[in-house]
Amino acid sequence: MDFSHFDARHYPTVSVPEGYREWAETYEDTVLDLMDLRLLARLRSVPWKRVQRAADLACGTGRIGAWLKQQEVGSIDGVDLTPEMLEQARAKNVYQHLHPGDLASTPLPTDHYEVVTAVLVDEHLPDVLPLYTEAARITCPGGYCVLVGYHPYFLLGGIPTHFDRTTGEAVTIRCYVHLFSDHVRAALAAGWVLREMEEGLIDEEWLAKKPQWKPYQHRPVSYALVWQKEIHPA
Repeated sequence: MDFSHFDARHYPTVSVPEGYREWAETYEDTVLDLMDLRLLARLRSVPWKRVQRAADLACGTGRIGAWLKQQEVGSIDGVDLTPEMLEQARAKNVYQHLHPGDLASTPLPTDHYEVVTAVLVDEHLPDVLPLYTEAARITCPGGYCVLVGYHPYFLLGGIPTHFDRTTGEAVTIRCYVHLFSDHVRAALAAGWVLREMEEGLIDEEWLAKKPQWKPYQHRPVSYALVWQKEIHPA
C-alpha cells in the first residue's frame, strides 16, 4: 500500500535515490542503533560467528556490515542504490566487495551466502516479493535471510521515514506499507521458513537519546524477521 493513504505529516516526498543522497552525510547521526542493531543482537537463531560469507543488501553507510564484522562474520559483500552511501560504506573497510545496484537484481552469485541481511529498506519497496526472491537466489540452502524494518505501526499511524535537510525542512523518502502478512506470503512463495521474530519498542533507553518520542513510549518502532532457506532433498 502506498504510504500516501496514511500520511499525517505531509512533508515533501522525494525518491529513494534522491533522499538517501541528501541524507548520507547525517544518516548515522540520525538513526539510533536501538532501531536495528539492538534487535540484531537479540536474535538467537543465526550462528553469526560461524558465518563465512554474508551479503548486506541495501548496505547504506555500512553500519550493518560493521556490526557483522564485530560478530566475526568472515567475508561480507554489499549492494546499495546510492553512490554517496556506498562511499561511506567503503570507508569502513569491512566489505570484501561493494556493488552499486538494486537489491532485487544484484550481481551477486547464486547459492553462495550463508546469511543475507536487508535492514531498514523494505518500506521503500512497492512489493517485498522481489527482495525475498533475490535473497533466496543468492543464499545457500539452509542459509538465513535477516530482515529488520521500520515497524508498520508507525507508517499506518502516518509517520514516514524522513530526515531534515540542511535548511531544516523535513522530507519524506517515498514509503510503502507492508503488513506482516505481506512478508509471510512473499517469503513463503520464495521458499523461506520463518525461524524467529523480534519487535523493538520505544523504551526508556530510547527516550534517553530522543526524549521527543515520549508520546510513543511502549509502541513498536522496528522489527526483525529471520527466515531460513528450505533444503530440498536431492
